Amino acid sequence: MTKKQRAEIILRELEKLYPETPIPLDHTDPFTLLVAVALSAQTTDKKVNEVTPKLFAVADTPQKMAALEVEQIRELIKEIGLSNTKARNLKRMAELLVEKHDSVVPQTFEELEELPGVGHKTASVVISQAFGHPAFPVDTHIHRLLTQWKITSGKNVVETEKDAKKAFPKNTWNKVHLQIIFYGREYSPARGNRERDFISRMLSGEKTTE
Repeated sequence: MTKKQRAEIILRELEKLYPETPIPLDHTDPFTLLVAVALSAQTTDKKVNEVTPKLFAVADTPQKMAALEVEQIRELIKEIGLSNTKARNLKRMAELLVEKHDSVVPQTFEELEELPGVGHKTASVVISQAFGHPAFPVDTHIHRLLTQWKITSGKNVVETEKDAKKAFPKNTWNKVHLQIIFYGREYSPARGNRERDFISRMLSGEKTTE
């Protein structure tokens, strides 16, 4: 079975399970999505969604965020891991958006990745989910599943992104990366019993009744 054929099966099964793909991080515009994604590193979306309402109540624009002291930001996000570093990054990110981008979140990878705390994965999420441009954000969960499903050799997330973009049609990227995340959480968690991962069984030739 080729990677393209595997990808067709994966797309078909994921579309049955998740025809709708709501964005897991609560936000109201590109800036609040950028902040939420930056905060989500090494923590859960659930925890980010618990913390951001307090933060956005006082700083939902680059100008307002830049006006806060780092300690004020840290106090608002202290329940999230790496809060000290993330607070510094958020303040400097906001300052640069004001200084260099007229307080508007840029729409290119190059400009986004110049911002503190914004790596390629974060930029990919913003590019795809805030602006609708084709991108394929790869986190550790997507990397793990696409390795299990033999879409990629699984050496690193950079190679996984390239392999995913080759295997899946471009017009599916923005949706399928969310579908894979939802599937991983429900059927194939990183820790615990993976017996429910029926896509892996299907791709390996095992029959399934699901």
